[in-house]
Amino acid sequence: MKLIFAVVNNDDSHSVQSALTKNGFQATKLASSGGFLMAGNTTFMICSEDEKVDAALDVIKNHSHKRKQFVPNVSAYGEGPYTGFPVEVTVGGATVFVTNIERFEKV
Repeated sequence: MKLIFAVVNNDDSHSVQSALTKNGFQATKLASSGGFLMAGNTTFMICSEDEKVDAALDVIKNHSHKRKQFVPNVSAYGEGPYTGFPVEVTVGGATVFVTNIERFEKV
């Protein structure tokens, strides 16, 4: 058994959840936030048989899209009357961790 942690952009959360359910995966959905942009994310916890991990990862990849977003420049947080121009960064996609599970029970 494997435990998959998938950190997904909130914009893709509903699509990922629907696709996981449609493909027979059960997931626990947690609200989370990232450290870089302090933006909201969704973390899915998915327990899967070893042979189904690649299928779960394919579902996550196909429904987690990268996109461009403008964020304030770091200098905008400094002191003084000057503000920086926004900087374009890539957000979205998914960060996925797969770990071994010794024991799994549904009670």
